[in-house]
Amino acid sequence: MLLAEDDRAIRHALERALTLEGYAVTAVADGVEALAQAHKTPPDVLLLDVMMPGIDGLQVCRVLRAEGNRTPILMLTALVETADRIAGLDAGADDYVVKPFDVEEVFARLRALLRRTLPVPAGASGSGGGNDSVRADVQISDRQVEAAGIRMDLQARRAWRGKRELELTRTEFELLELLVRNAGIVLDHSTIYDRIWGYDFGPGSKNLAVYVGYLRRKLDEPGAPQLIHTVRGVGYVLRED
Repeated sequence: MLLAEDDRAIRHALERALTLEGYAVTAVADGVEALAQAHKTPPDVLLLDVMMPGIDGLQVCRVLRAEGNRTPILMLTALVETADRIAGLDAGADDYVVKPFDVEEVFARLRALLRRTLPVPAGASGSGGGNDSVRADVQISDRQVEAAGIRMDLQARRAWRGKRELELTRTEFELLELLVRNAGIVLDHSTIYDRIWGYDFGPGSKNLAVYVGYLRRKLDEPGAPQLIHTVRGVGYVLRED
């Protein structure tokens, strides 16, 4: 794991906690060092502070993604506005934790990111998980899942709405796959949190709403029906109206 955090106290505390949790941690103090270390010894996961001197965490994300690096990235941010969080996702981050944070939440999000990087055994249903009540109009194979005009290649990690390919982060892909597999079925918040993050962050968390909003913007097309619908007080469902 590569940890980049310019606050010495936070960096040392996180490095100690992560090491005790069993992670092999390389800790650096800024974005320049983070990029150099990522190029030298590619980590399994990156834990990046947003606000760092020189090159900040967002720029580190952009550089790595532009290079084709798909290593999972968890952002640490003191910025609480939705627009700030969306900026991190747009830069290529897979998830974020808002400061001040509980270290157990950091552990949970890291476990979820690392779980999704493990190879899927041949014949497995994919990272989104199956559902015995999947509707008949959802087409599923070992390689592809398709419903409501969305087609996903699970092995190539690519997705399309109609003929338009969607540019998705890892978490967006996982969320869309879960919704497509269960097209027409309302998934409650706790189920989605459990399937995607492996942990229910509770009713106060805005994490899911941010990802759904960002995914909607990538899916929406002028004149085409909206696909992801909010069921107030329950969760979300993917369907064509």
